Amino acid sequence: MVLFLNIPLFIISFIKNGKFFFINAVTGTLFLSLFLNLFSNLKPLTNDRFLGCIYGGIIAGIGSAIILKAGASTGGSDLSAQLINSFNKNIRVSNTLVTIDIIVITLNVIFFRELEVGLYSAITIFLLGKMLDIFFEGIDFAKIVYIVSPEYEQISKEIGEKVKRGSTALRGIGMYRNKERNVLMCVLSRNEVRETRRIVNNIDKNAFIVITNAREVFGKGFKE
Repeated sequence: MVLFLNIPLFIISFIKNGKFFFINAVTGTLFLSLFLNLFSNLKPLTNDRFLGCIYGGIIAGIGSAIILKAGASTGGSDLSAQLINSFNKNIRVSNTLVTIDIIVITLNVIFFRELEVGLYSAITIFLLGKMLDIFFEGIDFAKIVYIVSPEYEQISKEIGEKVKRGSTALRGIGMYRNKERNVLMCVLSRNEVRETRRIVNNIDKNAFIVITNAREVFGKGFKE
């Protein structure tokens, strides 16, 4: 049934993404079908649904990430997400995959009235999506700190001396008073944020600070 339902997707993938991707997708789907049959006859490690959905979501997420990074697919929602991404590169595969799975589970709840299964499945889908994000975007997030203060020069000097991080002054205009001012931008590791905030507060307690995540940072002091 898995193989049969994937035939239209195989045809589209061959036309859109070429022979190499098509062969990988067919191979991945064949192995998925094989292992579904093999593992369905094994005794489960646990009969606890909660444990099953947690560890199943983590393992499925890791497996899906490895397959997607290798440029392959196991068909179904994986292949559908990749095909959508091939038409629009701005759409993330992980988001599309999770969205498709949510739709499938919602339809399952509506047609088969298995609300409890749907609720457990939602946990699995959430964990699967998180594992995909970790694999594709990493967990070693840096932080970008924006500091608005008239004492920006002293703050920049203190950060350079004590945190050993450089900063960049960006020209900005405060629209409320239509006044030009400099905004310090500094990229830090997570454990450097507390010290940087302390430095800023000691120099200017009224400073405006914005802290946000940076997915990836390349350059001196980060990834080369």
